[in-house]
Formats: sequence, C-alpha cells, structure tokens
Amino acid sequence: MNDDAVTACDVLIIGAGMAGAGLAAALPAELRVTLLEAEDTPGYHATGRSAAFWHETLGGPHVRALTRASYGALDAGGFLTPRKSFEVAEADDLAKLDTLERQFAGTGVRLDRVDRAGLLALVPRAAPVLVGGLVEVDGADIDVAAVHAAALGLARRNGASLVTGARVDRIAREDGRWRVEAGGRVFAADILVDAAGAWADAIARMAGVAPLGIVPKRRTMVQVRVDSADVPADLPLVMDIAGRYYFRPVDAQRLWLCPHDETPVEPHDVAPEEIDVATAIYQFERVTDWRVAAVERKWAGLRSFASDRLPVIGFAADVPGFFWLAGQGGVGIQTAPAASALAAALITRRDPEMPGVDPERYDPARFAVT
Repeated sequence: MNDDAVTACDVLIIGAGMAGAGLAAALPAELRVTLLEAEDTPGYHATGRSAAFWHETLGGPHVRALTRASYGALDAGGFLTPRKSFEVAEADDLAKLDTLERQFAGTGVRLDRVDRAGLLALVPRAAPVLVGGLVEVDGADIDVAAVHAAALGLARRNGASLVTGARVDRIAREDGRWRVEAGGRVFAADILVDAAGAWADAIARMAGVAPLGIVPKRRTMVQVRVDSADVPADLPLVMDIAGRYYFRPVDAQRLWLCPHDETPVEPHDVAPEEIDVATAIYQFERVTDWRVAAVERKWAGLRSFASDRLPVIGFAADVPGFFWLAGQGGVGIQTAPAASALAAALITRRDPEMPGVDPERYDPARFAVT
C-alpha cells in the first residue's frame, strides 16, 4: 500500500472503552493519538455494560491505591452520587468480616461494624439469615456513561482521532514502528497500546508479544421490579461477604441484582445465561423478604483479569514499543483517572507523581518467568 494511504501517529490505542478513552484523554495534546475501536460504538462489551460503584475495598489494598487516587477527578467531574456499600454476613461467614477489617485497618477506609439491629436499620427487609455486616461509609454510584463520554470528549478536544468499526486484521513491527491493518485502513505508530479488554491477549499474540494469561469472565446483571414500592432511596449497595450476590437500588420498586458470577469465556458478545439470572433472583429472595414481580432487563458483560487480579499497566519486556493497559477486572471505572494518568506518564517517560501508587505493582514484568 502507498505510504500516502497510511495514517501515521505517535500512539495507536487499540480499544476505545474506558481504558483506551481514558489514556487518550490523559496523553499530552502535542502527541498524535489514534483510538481504534472494533465495534461501531466505543465501550460496547465492558464499559457500556458496567454497573460500576466507587468503593475502596473492592480489589484489595493494591487496587485501593488507584481507586483512592481517582476519587478527586471523579468527584470534580460530577460523576459520583454518595451511597454506602455494605458487606453483609450470615452466621457462618462472620469471620470473613473480621478478615476484611484487618486487611484495611489503618488505611483510612471508614468501615463500621454492625450487628443484626444495625443491619436492619440499613436494609429493613433483610431476612433473618443475615446477622451482621461492615458498612463502608464513603462509597458512591458512578455515572459510567458520563465518565466514558467525558474521556472521549477530552481526547477529541486534545486532537485524538477515533476510528470505529476498525477490527484489527494484522499487526507487524517494521523498521522500528508498528504497522496495523484495521477496518480497511493502515496505521503506523511508534507506540502501540493494548487496551483491548477481553481481547488483550489476542492482540498481543498478533503483535508477536507473549500473552499474559488475561482471562475474560462473564458477569450477569438483572433489573427487577419487586412486589412493593418501599425500596429505600438510601439503600446501600448490599454485597455478600462470601461472594454469592450483590444488589443495589434503582428506584422505589426496582433493583439491580447480580449473582456475582465470574465465568471464564472466550471473548465475544456475551449474553446472560438463564441459570445466572435465576441464581441472582434466588439469592436476593433468600436474604430479603422482597419478592420479584418481574424481570425488566438482563444483560451480561466481560470483565478481564490477570492471574493476580491486578491491572496490567506498562511496557512489554519482550517487544519494544508495546504497552499493556489491560486486566482491569471489575475496577476499571473506579480506577480510570489514576490508571490513565499512570499509563500516560509511563508512555511519555515522566514521573507519575502519584503518592501512594507504586507503578511496579501493575508492571507486566511481574509475570516474567525467572
């Protein structure tokens, strides 16, 4: 193909979900940045199906650093609506509450232990099987669509280009640059960023980079209408400390339910399985005395994990110019501002200047075989 038909850029980002969009927004405006998105709509597989919530305990202490560092930007952008999160326990699981308390002791995370009476004050329709819990005071709903749209908008204002419907067909390393064929076009770049979510390992293989074992997992959500219009507006995000379910309110008669499924799948356009929908409803009706009157919506999305469940942010050790921005699992939205800033700093060889954030925790070099 004639070189005149090649779109040249400094940084080529594969994937325009939250990870790719956030990075494009964080990179300096003087860089030529192009976002390639396989689908017609950015964020179709994970970001657009996320029921994200900001809470510091999710993902453990090493994820918390990115979560905490992201709060200011999310709050300043008007993307957060305060809501407590609440880890609830049955009698056999009370020790797990102790473990969580110890894990975050001294970190500044505000956790309040409650007994059955305190539980009922927060979840009035809780069934007797629930006997106590830990309240995380400083949680918040996240307006995922607004966060993603804001990142895409800022990237565009900074001069980044978004190309949709551009599924990658071929990647080659030629004369020290990347050459990518996608959507009938050819792109050349100094740095190639793998922000392809569930397809991260597949993109790496195409580029001749050793995959990291990033596994896509299906997560199911169900919107239900219950039998009485008394769902408290301030009902917390209620999570089982044993990891069997969570639910959160939508309005006075509707909730989102999740069976907390993490089913490994090949990357594709996932749909909810009826067994997972049924499990979500069963668990909800088992631990509350609300009854589901109707299933109004159900959907599934892909969340991708590295083996240690931490994000992967950094240059590949085996091939120059290849940058990993993957493995965000279920924390990609709540950590997006900090993860994007960290990635942009590493790409431009600047000091991240992010107190409390250790870039080595997320470096792909941690998976190197020694």
